[in-house]
Amino acid sequence: MLTIGDTFPDFNLKAVVSNNITDGFKNVSLADSAGKWKIFFFWPKDFTFVCPTEIIGFGDMNEEFKKRNAQVYGLSTDSEFVHLAWRNDNAQLKNLPFPMISDITRSLSEALGILHKTEKVCLRATFIVDPENIIRHVNVNDLSVGRNPEEVLRLLDAFQTGELCGCSWKKGEPVLKVS
Repeated sequence: MLTIGDTFPDFNLKAVVSNNITDGFKNVSLADSAGKWKIFFFWPKDFTFVCPTEIIGFGDMNEEFKKRNAQVYGLSTDSEFVHLAWRNDNAQLKNLPFPMISDITRSLSEALGILHKTEKVCLRATFIVDPENIIRHVNVNDLSVGRNPEEVLRLLDAFQTGELCGCSWKKGEPVLKVS
């Protein structure tokens, strides 16, 4: 698995960016967010139970990520058509403000090393990537437990300080000083 200090792999994948089949698909690449921080969060499968709680959570917090010059990307190995169907089926997913990327070929998931060994779907992986495309944070959960978008935002805030930040540090609090 790629880890801290590694360069996030380049990609060019199809994403769903709206609910309209005629213009709802767009190719997305790493270059689209050049100069920005990036939050990549992967989920196992569409039309499941834990996944929408995370996706909705990241969607609800998207403006906070944008304020910090960060682009959120959600990904799974489902096709763009399954993503679109899910968005149109689930009222809470209809207006997602970030691309739902299809890694149907599993090329990015394999490059990152985050495929479940037997299911061959994405583990619940989260990557915080800096503007130079260097991985600054990786977290991977098993399939059954969701992650907390507020903690991802807290971590992004901490990385953006460039300083030492203790556990539970929050934006606006003093950072640690070496004496």
